[in-house]
Amino acid sequence: MSVLAPIAVLLLLIAVHELGHFAAARLQGIRVSRFSIGFGPAILKFQGAVTEYVVCALPLGGYVAFPDDDPDSTIPPDDPDLLRNRPILDRAIVISAGVIANLIFAYFLLVGQSMTIGFQDVNYQSGVLVPQIVEDSNSAAVKAGIKAGDIILEVGGDSLGKSPESLDELRQIIQDSPEQELQLKVQREDKPVSLTVIPQLGDDGKGKIGVMLAPNGEVIRRTTNSITEAFSAGAKEYQRISVLIVQGFWQLISNFQESAEQVAGPVAIVSVGAELARNDISNLFQFGALISINLAVINILPLPALDGGQLAFLLVEGLLGKPLPTKLQNGIMQTGMVLLLGLSVFLIVRDTVNLAFFQNLFQQ
Repeated sequence: MSVLAPIAVLLLLIAVHELGHFAAARLQGIRVSRFSIGFGPAILKFQGAVTEYVVCALPLGGYVAFPDDDPDSTIPPDDPDLLRNRPILDRAIVISAGVIANLIFAYFLLVGQSMTIGFQDVNYQSGVLVPQIVEDSNSAAVKAGIKAGDIILEVGGDSLGKSPESLDELRQIIQDSPEQELQLKVQREDKPVSLTVIPQLGDDGKGKIGVMLAPNGEVIRRTTNSITEAFSAGAKEYQRISVLIVQGFWQLISNFQESAEQVAGPVAIVSVGAELARNDISNLFQFGALISINLAVINILPLPALDGGQLAFLLVEGLLGKPLPTKLQNGIMQTGMVLLLGLSVFLIVRDTVNLAFFQNLFQQ
């Protein structure tokens, strides 16, 4: 069940994206020949008055097809309701509508979460928690007598306050103090304990003591009491997630060699979603919002076979006063599609192999 939940979320987000394209076209009276969720052989089909609706076997995407792309279409080439015969603005609206739909849907997912289960928050207390000691008898923490469950209240006489910044502050002090004595005031089972720890010099030249650190506080869920508050809370969480996504893409671009190894395909995304659903089904709200915004950002990139690539063609057409030759556009789009499908297959195979490896590893 936990695996089916993220798959359902991904299919829903794909449907929302394609529905954006479809709705933008039909609301402008533009002809749409097919609305498809997935690729490959059709599993379900329904022929509407104008459009054929299809669900295909491979749920790795979807598409909205127009009669413009069908060489066997009986519609006259000069029909004003064909997409290619519409002004640039009309076409740009259709192409960008999928991205806009994903962004709007992500926001309303977060608004819905704020009204129902709320957002996870931490009621911070003084100090930094030591949830786990690294199993090393020679670690600085073991030598100093630090134990799992300790709460570090002071370091070098300076108090660690009730904020998430206390964790970063303590970590920075430890890293900046290799081979130097640090006086700690620790709370252990409601009793104060004074300890002296000497961070060891790590391979990276930074100090380390051999512990896991975590914010000291109680995890709570905050819900909203009114629709106005829900929209405000949803907007704040939307902004937080969007900033994290932009930072992630910037890290991928600026440090491509290392970050490229962390790029996830559909299998890894479903695996993460399944783990989140297993821990708490309500996590799927933020999982859905995160993936929806990611889909929007990826699709708006000016790459062939993506919405951003088609918008780039429209921009060139607007600047030149005429579209690029059809043969050139088709060649670029087909090359982009091959590369995109190749990348998708590579990520699926890699993530499946990694997932199987780790499952076998944990079963031994």
